[in-house]
Amino acid sequence: MAAYEIEVILTRQLADCLSIPIFITDTTGRLIFYNEPAEVLLGSRYEETGEMPVETWSTVFKPIDEHGKEIPPAELPLVITLKTCSPHHKSFWIESLQGKIEKISVTSYPIIGRTGKFQGAVAIFWESKEK
Repeated sequence: MAAYEIEVILTRQLADCLSIPIFITDTTGRLIFYNEPAEVLLGSRYEETGEMPVETWSTVFKPIDEHGKEIPPAELPLVITLKTCSPHHKSFWIESLQGKIEKISVTSYPIIGRTGKFQGAVAIFWESKEK
């Protein structure tokens, strides 16, 4: 992991210990980590994909709406959080790298340090039981 602020490093350590899928990005939207539960849902290990710019991760996991139409990156909760520095939530479907389609709910929030500096964003997601 590159040199990141302590709040980002601690967020990654926490994500690594949790059983809920988590994405972490830097302030530019570059995906800097996703945990093992996210690997299962997304169909690929983080060690295989590594860091990715927003243009890649926002399309590679194929977010789609209820009609099977791809959701533009600008409408994804994590991208909205990156632009507004505020929490956001949405439910939608994704097609994993293995071709499996799952409905997920995503809640994203900014990482704001003690000094008030924006340091990145987090998305917590889970399989949605709603149809």
